[in-house]
Amino acid sequence: MQTLMEIAEDLKLFGDKTRLAMLSLLKEREWCVCEFVDIFDISQPAISQHLRKLKSRGIVRESKRGQWVHYSLNVEDKPHLKAVLQQMPSTKLILAELNKEAKEPCCD
Repeated sequence: MQTLMEIAEDLKLFGDKTRLAMLSLLKEREWCVCEFVDIFDISQPAISQHLRKLKSRGIVRESKRGQWVHYSLNVEDKPHLKAVLQQMPSTKLILAELNKEAKEPCCD
């Protein structure tokens, strides 16, 4: 079981709207950094900074394919995070809220 300090550190990362939306999108599939840049209309370094924080806590994992880095959710051992993510809207609703359309995964 995780300590209260570890759980608090994990949950702090959920306090940022962009990171929370990223994690919610990752519930359904893995995403490339370039897709997140397009969805959130922020720079690649800013997206990478968010993902670096999530990766440092073990909440996401990365896989490199050529020049692209893809991220997937890694919360199997974090029931407190899984419970929060179960309550989050679907990818379709998040994209609609951001005025974006669903696209096929890129960079494969």
